[in-house]
Amino acid sequence: WLFRRGATPSEVTSRARVTSTTLKPHHHEKPERRRLRRRGLHQVSTMHSSMATMRVSLSAARTVRSAKDSRVGTAVRVPKSVIGSARTGSRQALQVGKSSAAASRQTTVGMFTATTPELRRVKPTEEQRTVGKPVVKIVYVVLEAQYQATLTAAVKNINSKRTDFAVEVVGYLLEELRSEDNYEQFKKDVAEANIFIGSLIFIEELAEKVKAVVEPRRPQLDACLIFPSMPEVMRLNKLGSFSMASLGQSKSAIASFMKKQRQNNDGFEEAMLKLVRTLPKVLKYLPGDKAADAKNFMSSLQYWLGGSPENIENFLVMIAGEYVPALDGLDMNYKEPETFPDTGIWHPLAPKFYEDVNEYLDWYDRRTDMKFAPDAPVVGVVLQRSHLVTGDAGHYEGFVSALESRGAKVIPCYAGGLDFSVPVKRFYFNENIQASRVDSIVSLTGFALVGGPARQDHPKAVAALKKLNVPYLVSVPLVFQTTEEWTKSDLGVHPVQVALQVALPELDGAIEPIVFAGRDGNSGKSHSLPDRIDQLAERAIKWGNLRSKPKAEKKLCITVFSFPPDKGNVGTAAYLNVFGSIFKVMQALKKDGYNIDLPRNADDLVEQVLKDKEAKIASPELNVAYRMPVSEYEELTPYSGALEENWGKPPGNLNTDGVNMVVYGKQFGNVFVGVQPTFGYEGDPMRLLFSKSASPHHGFAAYYTYVEKIFKADAVLHFGTHGSLEFMPGKQVGMSGDCYPDTLIGNLPNLYYYAANNPSEATIAKRRSYANTISYLTPPAENAGLYKGLKELSELISSYQSLKDTGRGPSIVGTIVATSYQCNLDRDVELPAEDADMNLLAPEERDKIVGRVYSKLMEIESRLLPTGLHVVGEPPSAEEAVATLVNIASIDREEEEIEGLPSILAKSIGRDIEDIYRKNDVGELEEVALLQDITLMARSCVSEFVRRITTADGRVKNGLEDLQTKLLSSFGVKKLKPWTKALKGSKFEAADGEKLEKLFAYLQFCLVQVVKDNELGGLVSALQGEYVLPGPGGDPIRNPNVLPTGKNIHALDPQAIPTQAALQSASVVVERLIERQRQENGGAYPETIALVLWGTDNIKTYGESLAQVMLMVGAVPKPDALGRVNKIELIPLEKLGRPRIDVVVNCSGVFRDLFINQMNLLDRAVKMAAEADEPPEMNFVRKHAMAQAEELGISLRAAASRVYSNASGSYSSNVNLAVENSSWNDEQQLQDMYLSRKSFAFNSDTPGAGMEENRQVFESALKTVDVTFQNLDSSEISLTDVSHYFDSDPTNLVQGLREDGKKPTSFIADTTTANAQVRTLSETTRLDARTKLLNPKWYEGMMSSGYEGAREIQKRLTNTLGWSATSGQVDNWVYEEANDTFINDPEMQKRLMETNPNSFRKMVATFLEANGRGYWDTSEENLNKLRELYQEVEDKIEGVE
Repeated sequence: WLFRRGATPSEVTSRARVTSTTLKPHHHEKPERRRLRRRGLHQVSTMHSSMATMRVSLSAARTVRSAKDSRVGTAVRVPKSVIGSARTGSRQALQVGKSSAAASRQTTVGMFTATTPELRRVKPTEEQRTVGKPVVKIVYVVLEAQYQATLTAAVKNINSKRTDFAVEVVGYLLEELRSEDNYEQFKKDVAEANIFIGSLIFIEELAEKVKAVVEPRRPQLDACLIFPSMPEVMRLNKLGSFSMASLGQSKSAIASFMKKQRQNNDGFEEAMLKLVRTLPKVLKYLPGDKAADAKNFMSSLQYWLGGSPENIENFLVMIAGEYVPALDGLDMNYKEPETFPDTGIWHPLAPKFYEDVNEYLDWYDRRTDMKFAPDAPVVGVVLQRSHLVTGDAGHYEGFVSALESRGAKVIPCYAGGLDFSVPVKRFYFNENIQASRVDSIVSLTGFALVGGPARQDHPKAVAALKKLNVPYLVSVPLVFQTTEEWTKSDLGVHPVQVALQVALPELDGAIEPIVFAGRDGNSGKSHSLPDRIDQLAERAIKWGNLRSKPKAEKKLCITVFSFPPDKGNVGTAAYLNVFGSIFKVMQALKKDGYNIDLPRNADDLVEQVLKDKEAKIASPELNVAYRMPVSEYEELTPYSGALEENWGKPPGNLNTDGVNMVVYGKQFGNVFVGVQPTFGYEGDPMRLLFSKSASPHHGFAAYYTYVEKIFKADAVLHFGTHGSLEFMPGKQVGMSGDCYPDTLIGNLPNLYYYAANNPSEATIAKRRSYANTISYLTPPAENAGLYKGLKELSELISSYQSLKDTGRGPSIVGTIVATSYQCNLDRDVELPAEDADMNLLAPEERDKIVGRVYSKLMEIESRLLPTGLHVVGEPPSAEEAVATLVNIASIDREEEEIEGLPSILAKSIGRDIEDIYRKNDVGELEEVALLQDITLMARSCVSEFVRRITTADGRVKNGLEDLQTKLLSSFGVKKLKPWTKALKGSKFEAADGEKLEKLFAYLQFCLVQVVKDNELGGLVSALQGEYVLPGPGGDPIRNPNVLPTGKNIHALDPQAIPTQAALQSASVVVERLIERQRQENGGAYPETIALVLWGTDNIKTYGESLAQVMLMVGAVPKPDALGRVNKIELIPLEKLGRPRIDVVVNCSGVFRDLFINQMNLLDRAVKMAAEADEPPEMNFVRKHAMAQAEELGISLRAAASRVYSNASGSYSSNVNLAVENSSWNDEQQLQDMYLSRKSFAFNSDTPGAGMEENRQVFESALKTVDVTFQNLDSSEISLTDVSHYFDSDPTNLVQGLREDGKKPTSFIADTTTANAQVRTLSETTRLDARTKLLNPKWYEGMMSSGYEGAREIQKRLTNTLGWSATSGQVDNWVYEEANDTFINDPEMQKRLMETNPNSFRKMVATFLEANGRGYWDTSEENLNKLRELYQEVEDKIEGVE
């Protein structure tokens, strides 16, 4: 930022010193310590004319005592390399300027790193290479660069000391092998090598490259040593007679030992360490020569793990002497491996590693260089031993110094393997008082607490962290990129590193993935990043302070959202009664001891925040909490100048009174309820067209400045799904100090109530705004039921079933047909003409008509819908959970060996449920009736079950939490089982009792989870500085482990999808989609399908829609040896049995951030298909790519770009913003937004480049689209519930681009039930309208939530208009009936007006807009009434009598 403002390097240095020392010294810090820290912390060298990189290193004199004994209480030698790195690091600034960058890099456009192995090439000098002197060539490949310095030092030392042989070494970072130039050089080096060494080769595609080169050379290599890596690479190990060629198959003692450790859930690394410890016991079972070679391998591992230059030097000498024939007879004279404690405590100033925490604390408290306050926070810092022993600890030193300079005590522990739970429990938990010694934990390893890249044990990690019960932060050191490369990258942290070191720790409950350390491209050494460690240290201490600060003194900011910006929308959040929930939170906190001036009730809270709900829009209608002068704003907001490019000088036009910045909200004692400003460009059509999102405006920045620096909040609670902070511009993952989410949140601990069913956006909040997300439940679901004419139809069908064989049958069918037309079912069901004579139809034909109508009615009736809005801390009753339980019971769960209830019931009468589903779908009357019988019986069984185990008020009886074991024994006798009572006397009475018992035991567990309440408990724990238990987000019907809510939401391992189960489900949908299109297109296959990939959907379904894309192209993912999905291959055409379908994939911005590795897979699959030598008529990918390549004059691979999203750091097409704010002129403008915002392609050939604009190919590909397609996978979210769905719909856009002007067919896959459906978009919008917008059960449920419920109704109408704008697939009658329901009903009109006049005004305006844009044709009487009503509600809002 300073460089952007024109500061010189010396000014930057000066400013850095002022920031880190003058402003924040600990008042007890010694002058010499301060000088020392300044020298180490603030050294700057120029990288470019506009950028500087700072290195933090700590120089300190150490007292070194040497001792081999590593017992507790005995001095353990600190390797010289550790001391050396600190000494030299304090004297040398990081030099990554133009000259060194040019020397160390080659042109490798689009790769994640451009470093070159030449940096790691060491050759003997001419003096050292005497005639006849043998030279041993060593090639190594490693994941990280931490061994670079020690290997280089070891080889140089050998060459300077030895007169009998010399060593040449060259090293490759695994990521460098993506470069073709590097890979070719790697082949040449391996061809000349004597010894090959590999370590941590865990990236499948690169592991295959290593194997492809090394395996053919293995027989000629004198030695091949592979330390923990992928199994196929481990099999390359060769050391004399020692081999791992049969790894996984051998029955040797070593293999048996390793297998046993895997059964104990040890990772490979931990198993290898245990093997080293128990080596003598293992070797006695081996023959002499094999024992010697095996011992040498284990010694090699000990040398390697020891890591110091001395250990590495002895390792190279030992291996060369033992296995290189040219050195036979030479006296090698090497020392045994020097070992270090597996776990211990390290400190940069300490004289040794400590294995006893009390001994360490005794040394710490006797230090003379610093004094700490008696109540100083204590931070536990978790480290990797390998960095300590290799002398690559500069980044650790910098962070320890940053914490101590702020007055915090530090206990830095390490592990030699990758099970960090051992030292964490050993050193951080005080067994004497059964409490934690530390106030927060910061892991600097980047790994999961238990396990490395290959395998993790999350339950073990969670158990350890739960015991400690303190905030757990996992920060990220750059591994695959240099500091400069990360700084320039829009992606931020390398996607593989995101998967390994961000996603996996989140499963342990980790928060705050702040990049704290960079890497020097020349030396490979790590260095701390001053502004990042400042941020991390401040935040770690703030989290820790929550544990000690008295509750009565804590200040909390509760932030609500207002989107779209309108007074009627204050407090927007998915499925949540926001103000009712805030009131519950305030009650709970006041009861817990917080100083809160409690409003009378939730309505009073709304009134005070809004000040006057009837104030006119032009005035500051919300309560003004603070007016911030511009001078104060600029002084307290150091990045304000950067906002001027987009918004001009402050105060600007947003959140201002023209003179001051205005903060809206209301303070209630120590709780401030504030209204987060919006993006600011929602109403500006020109800004919405920009391909990249604008910075936050001044008002937005002023809000967070006020919260942190004027109100001085101890924490902020963002209330509900979701706000704008986490979607501000910046890197995708791994924020820098220039990324707006990072600068805005500052040092505030961020708590965030997020809907449990939205793990993807919750993960964005976690990664980009450092949120500790706490899940809340969605409202209880009910079946939609039937109403008005639909209910009448159901009664007619019932009559027909009993009277069809009498003379009344034809007339009843006639009435059914007429009523179906009245209910607008004629577009959903094939019906005869309304005046057709039913007597002329055969009984079978009449049955088909009735069967089709019946099937559609049951589809509407059984659809789940949320009733009302959820209030935090008010779980549903057991009775309210029945519909949810019925749906949970309907799913087969192979992993739990549980069969679904419909399947069990079908089998009891000798039928297969899938067969019944198929025949129901085509409207066979008897099968529709049978499915309805099964559905009703399932409901009856579950209802009876719930009734039996609940109290009169609908709560689960006490003592039943563990009813998985208690349930069956408590009911004992068969006749007492509740489901037995429901089944008795029915045709399903013979249902399998054993399967039912297992199913209902599972349902009991699910019911207890549903009604548990920890949403308030999770928040209270977090505010107390405690560990919030992690839990998956997703659909509780698919995955009941989402429950209970109140957990820290996490997503999943991105490399785990798509699963095989997802692939099977996707296959069914793709088959039905293609077949449905063929039916409507004269049997022709669709040539191109445009579809959307959503983050949350793929988390919930474990990658079903991702798998759909692969299967359309005719490709399948292949898991690697560790079960990770990193490979893909084409299905042969003869097996596929149809042409390969071309695709245009629109990835949401959230999917892009979470699953860029999967985007890589998809792009590779499409390009493989494009290059396949197959007939164009059987490969539409190739057909179109060849034509586009010729048309555009580009290569075939470039023409095959099909995976698109927003620019990095931007989200959505902005079509939704334009529609919600009525800020668009015509549909062409919406289409231009889509093309401008969504035309950024991912290219697997240049994966490090991120998203690159490629509009030309994007438009060319869209011109070939025959089908647009989206998925619905959760009953809680349908097409008109959120604006994201129409925001990503290109239907009308494709029609405009196609040369023939043909509108593509639009389909929606509905996998919300066990019977997956593929419907047209128009069918789905009609179903949505019938089950929600027009359904009294739904809108009355919403109205019961008052102000916010009225807004939800208005939102559904606006989203319906959005679908008209993007697809034209909304029927006229939908608007007509909505108008009759909400406008022409005087009572409903009055209720809406009084409940939320602003939202009602928006509803009236939306009806008028729908007519004005040609989407709704209605009577002039209706339009005049709407115009009069608009003026009436406007007058009411303006206060005109």
